Amino acid sequence: MADIAQLAGVSVTTVSHVLNKTRHVSPDTERAVLAAVANTGYVPDSVTRSMRSAGSRIVGLAMSSITNRYFGDVVHPIERAAAAAGYSLLLAETHDEVAGELRAMSDLLSRRVDAVVLAPSPDPSGALTHAAQQDVPVVLIDRLCDLDVDQIGSESVESTAELVDHLAGLGHQRIAMVSGLPKLATTEDRVRGFGLGLQRNGLSAPTEYVRTGNSTDEGAERALHELMALPTRPTAVVVGNNSMTIGVMRAARTLGIRVPDDLALVSFDDFEWADLFHPRLTVIAQPTRTMGQQALELVLSRIADPTVASRRVVLRPTFVHRESCGCPPAVATPSGGPRDPRAAG
Repeated sequence: MADIAQLAGVSVTTVSHVLNKTRHVSPDTERAVLAAVANTGYVPDSVTRSMRSAGSRIVGLAMSSITNRYFGDVVHPIERAAAAAGYSLLLAETHDEVAGELRAMSDLLSRRVDAVVLAPSPDPSGALTHAAQQDVPVVLIDRLCDLDVDQIGSESVESTAELVDHLAGLGHQRIAMVSGLPKLATTEDRVRGFGLGLQRNGLSAPTEYVRTGNSTDEGAERALHELMALPTRPTAVVVGNNSMTIGVMRAARTLGIRVPDDLALVSFDDFEWADLFHPRLTVIAQPTRTMGQQALELVLSRIADPTVASRRVVLRPTFVHRESCGCPPAVATPSGGPRDPRAAG
């Protein structure tokens, strides 16, 4: 612990407070301590130190599961698959923050997990280094990164472009986007897909037509208010995830905007009650059950053979056509499949 204190430039007492959560410290101090923990590979002494050698059979899961509705759909199949394989699941909240991710990884490693499934923050390098120093394998889930590590997620670029294709095929030329938390891999991919969809339909969007909702319903609510306050309003909006769709719908109701009569709405991510809204929501649905199950399969195969080459699994989402886009619903089709969106209008 003294090495961590020296590296972070704080006292041993402060390090203890950060690791044991016994007193509030400033965010900058916490980040410095957690970065030092990652750099040194420190794991606290505890009664759990002998768990792995005795066969702990625990998989850690680090993600923003409490604040992100989508991840709830991913956790269940991971837990079921882990239980079927004789493993327990230990959940740690990251809040999609680098410091929170480091803390979550440190907490999981201190409990001697056999492996970690991680929905990475904008910079997961510290957490991955920390795990590697303890020889604990990590599988990234949902957010595909340019890293040599096992990972699984859905294709986001072409799938988002398909939402734009559909809106453009219905005659919309002023299409806006409410994007997710900046710097997340999924956010960047979906913004890129939005631009691709505009380009191949001969459209463009002013800079102010892309507003960040920070992956929260409150942020998305503000974003739609901003979009609708522009001199030239968009006639259609692509929303980057399901949490933000809730905020956009709330803002539309507050502003007296009718969906789809006044504003067409499509979203990335399906959710359990999407077809109960009025109108029912047109979305790109990710294969969350498959993602969770295959993530656990990657974990188990990595535990069984640590020398196997890293794998990158890209799953194909599904276009679910309902009514919020402004046309009658049709049968769901795999995203990226050949179809004329105007045929449904």
